[in-house]
Amino acid sequence: MVNKGKEQSSRVAHEGIITGINAINGPVVKGSGMADANVMELVYVSDEHLAGEVISIDGDVATIQVYEDTTGLKPGVPIYRTGRPLSVELGPGLVGNVLDGIARPLNVIREKQGVFIGRGVQTETIDRQKKWLFTPQVKEGDNVLPGQVLGTIPETPILEHRIVVPQGVSGKISSIAPQGEYTVTEQIAAIKTKDGSEKITMLREWPVRRMHPLQKRMKPSLPLITGQRVIDALFPLAKGGTAAIPGGFGAGKTVLQHQLASWSDADVIIYIGCGERGNEMTDVLGEFPKLKDPRSGRPLMERTILIANTSNMPVTARESSIYTGVTIGEYFRDMGYHVALMADSTSRWAEAVREIAGRLEEMPVEEGFPAYLPARLAEFYERAGYGEVGPDRYGSITIIGAVSPPGGDFTEPVTQNTKRFIRTFWALDKRLAFARHFPAISWIDTYSEYIDEMAKWWKEEKKGDWRGLRQRTLSVLSRENELQKIVQIIGPDALPSDQRLILHVASLIKEGFLQQNAMDEIDRYSTPEKEFKMLDLIVKYEERAQKLVQGGLPIYRIQEMKVNIKLLTMKHEVADDKLDEMDTIEQEMNQEFDELGKTLVTSAEKKG
Repeated sequence: MVNKGKEQSSRVAHEGIITGINAINGPVVKGSGMADANVMELVYVSDEHLAGEVISIDGDVATIQVYEDTTGLKPGVPIYRTGRPLSVELGPGLVGNVLDGIARPLNVIREKQGVFIGRGVQTETIDRQKKWLFTPQVKEGDNVLPGQVLGTIPETPILEHRIVVPQGVSGKISSIAPQGEYTVTEQIAAIKTKDGSEKITMLREWPVRRMHPLQKRMKPSLPLITGQRVIDALFPLAKGGTAAIPGGFGAGKTVLQHQLASWSDADVIIYIGCGERGNEMTDVLGEFPKLKDPRSGRPLMERTILIANTSNMPVTARESSIYTGVTIGEYFRDMGYHVALMADSTSRWAEAVREIAGRLEEMPVEEGFPAYLPARLAEFYERAGYGEVGPDRYGSITIIGAVSPPGGDFTEPVTQNTKRFIRTFWALDKRLAFARHFPAISWIDTYSEYIDEMAKWWKEEKKGDWRGLRQRTLSVLSRENELQKIVQIIGPDALPSDQRLILHVASLIKEGFLQQNAMDEIDRYSTPEKEFKMLDLIVKYEERAQKLVQGGLPIYRIQEMKVNIKLLTMKHEVADDKLDEMDTIEQEMNQEFDELGKTLVTSAEKKG
């Protein structure tokens, strides 16, 4: 036996002992006598039981990446095998928790050891002692299919935990527990299958590196409503889609992800602090418990899971943290929920991959990254998706990864390879951030490939020509960007009136629509209805102004209109539940334009 005098966690189920570490290179160690081990098998190194994972086998020598500090290890220390892959425990109790990169609950570690994480700490992700109220949704004798709900548990006041039939299991319910309180290890159901009987408990374990596929993958068709106008109205993201947020230091990546986590209409939020600085993760841990869910008014943590793996934690655990997060996301997706996963940042994750590759003496390619970096990024982003998870039930995982290119260089390998596997690219512009324009998303470098799907949704659900408004808005912004190059040389006053009008309308769009104040109670979130009305009002303004300018009206008369102020301030003066005030603004705008039109006609008559 191993460590006879030492109490072991139930997660440590040893199959054998191999006492022959041959080499140690930082977090990478090599052990002999492991010819019958499996790649991706979970092992424990030394009598301190440092968690590790087999990543390659050459003959009887296995290479192991250790998820903890290896200081003090020496050749000859034992390796304890488990015979199973690195997995994450899943069940009631995950929501509201703060986990590290290998799914150890940090609050439990703090209670055991204090504020510093010691080596070899073995803690169970799911509490084995706590009892949960289980309410069955099926009865004995019912035929069930994969993904069908067996029973529910009120995990938090705003999130119902659903126990579903595991993938690949179908048959007849031979037993089902009555309503009552049970621990996660107690049997709550049994399913008679063709091959025998499947016993069901609330506790499950899933390998983190193995994708858990949708029963039926479908094309994303629903928007992820974020409340951020530049995203929802111009560069939308579909539920089940993928997005990247690249930007240099200070461009606002983390703040934008906080906004998305706070206001998006996903059912479950998973936030992965992957290699970020400790002070930034501290801000997240301090801020999130104070945030309110916009739909229920309850604390946001009642539908949020945080994974904290800061830059001073072991680099190998950082590499596994995004897999831990997406595995938890797949678990909630299979319940029929829409999950939004934020990874901040995938650049730090890629640096961990690069460091491990260097320890393994693998051939580097561009900027020292291994040749398989694109494949690793693909493995992560392809786990997003929308589809059927059970009979008449649908779920999704939306993956949003922040990228931190050195110096804001979007041509570096992580950014370029990420663009190959995502369909929405929210490029942050440091110049906008310095100008206090937030979100600092560049409307020139940003793109979304979900326009066709979202146009159909807007037409069916909101009964509006969103695509036309979007194209007109982006056309104005694009033309203004070209004119700015001329303005820098000759100044705006030298431009003809029609081009000066473009500059004026673009200013209204940027300041009155795209810019958003996260601290303002009204402006920090906009419903799709408000976004559409705002955009429609500005486009109508541009159309009427253009006709008058073409008729000879001086541009300064347009710039002096009283309604300009209301167009700039409606974002924080018109609440989402008082959109009829927008109709009043439109009436005032039309009256002003009518008056200007009359003066133009009078002037023409005098000339005649």
